Amino acid sequence: MKRTAFLFFGAVALSAVAGGFAAIGVDRFFRSNSLCEFSPLSESIAWEDNTPQAGNHFAVYQAEQYPDLTYAAENAVKAVVNIESIREVQYGGRSRGYDQLYEFFGIPYGGGYGQPQTREQRAGGSGVIISPDGYIVTNNHVIEEATKLKVKLNDGRTFDAKLIGTDPTTDVALIKIEGEDLPTLKFGNSDDLRLGEWVLAIGSPFNLQSTITAGIVSAKARHLGVIDEDFPVESFIQTDAAVNPGNSGGTLVNTRGELVGINTVIKSSTGSYIGYSFAVPETIVRKVVMDLKEYGVAQRAMLGVSYRPIDEAFVEQMGEELGIKQTGGLYVNEIVAGSAAEDAGLRKGDIITAIDGVQTNDSSVLTEKIAQKRPGDKVMISYKRNDSDKKVEVKLKNRVGKSEPITKDTTNLSESLGGKFQDVSRQMCEKLEIRGGVQVVSVKREGILARSGVKEGFVITYINDRPILSTDDFQRINEKVTTIDGVYPNGRALRYVIVAE
Repeated sequence: MKRTAFLFFGAVALSAVAGGFAAIGVDRFFRSNSLCEFSPLSESIAWEDNTPQAGNHFAVYQAEQYPDLTYAAENAVKAVVNIESIREVQYGGRSRGYDQLYEFFGIPYGGGYGQPQTREQRAGGSGVIISPDGYIVTNNHVIEEATKLKVKLNDGRTFDAKLIGTDPTTDVALIKIEGEDLPTLKFGNSDDLRLGEWVLAIGSPFNLQSTITAGIVSAKARHLGVIDEDFPVESFIQTDAAVNPGNSGGTLVNTRGELVGINTVIKSSTGSYIGYSFAVPETIVRKVVMDLKEYGVAQRAMLGVSYRPIDEAFVEQMGEELGIKQTGGLYVNEIVAGSAAEDAGLRKGDIITAIDGVQTNDSSVLTEKIAQKRPGDKVMISYKRNDSDKKVEVKLKNRVGKSEPITKDTTNLSESLGGKFQDVSRQMCEKLEIRGGVQVVSVKREGILARSGVKEGFVITYINDRPILSTDDFQRINEKVTTIDGVYPNGRALRYVIVAE
């Protein structure tokens, strides 16, 4: 038994010695065949307390090569505010109805209306101070229909805020508080963001002010179909930074502490964060803010085409008929008469491949690039026609076919009316004996409809004595609204005269 143990340990010792000679041989080989000078063997195997001991197949930690988010967090958080949106909501005032039993006994009841009551409805969101004198950018849905706005700064100070302007098509709004030397966050460049780049989301989820979460850029130019407006602009930055209700309007910042997006949407089945969140990119936010400060309304440039991405589904469904075999680009379905695209010579069947040198394999890319422009700006469109590559410079127009900026009086009609609309069905037209019209689905506070007393269900047939047969006719009205004619579903026809504010 002892002899066996002695032989075993002897073999181990011989193996160790052989291994040592092999290591020395390898070391000498590399020292004689390398351009670098290696340390003496005795130094190379001397362990130090700060030397990684996880194994030589692990990379050595180098602090300067890893992102340090503390600078961005500690500076950006000072400019992020909590916004309390206060809305006055009416309730009560409904008819008490009619009851034959009360009438039989001579008890007065029914036919009247109770006194309407009001109560305050409060909601929370976030915003970002972008100028020392108090301009704050946030989401439109954070402040929509608010009668009062209160802003709480990171240092605890509270201010009343006033609305400067909104752009529902991008879900961006601008408000202002009265202050001086306020902490601000400067704009970065969302176009420079790279997939996998670290970003921070800062806001007030669940009313927990100054909450900071981190994640990476998961995707760019995402279209979700969540903005319920005419001509919506959706080209979101997707991240996996945790965002929850109350984060809306807060900032997305890069590692340099620059604003690269406004957190807007949570994509989940629960309404709370489960993996991905979405932000309006800085390129759109900056342009909308400049418009709202200068004109009071967003300046929307229009190319004037309808298109469809050429993806696998498009090639499978229409490729053989149209002679398109490869994916990529946007197929032009229609050119709007009098539009910038028509003036530039674009035609149905053209395939738009790039705008200002940026490939347009996704419709969101074209939407975002056009959204960064104003009417009168020029863009370079690259396209294919009959397998030939072409380029053309296009001077963009506004929704009414002009290159001049619009004002509050000539802003989007749906927005200025303040409501949601839909085309009247054929059955409704037959019932009301009208050729067509646009029905008011909902009425927003502070719009023309609300101020004039127009109720839900009203069918608009004329505006300024011009016939309205469908929502498309809204785009042809660019003057101030003075009269609205129409009929309610019960057949009662009315004319509303708009009194100037």
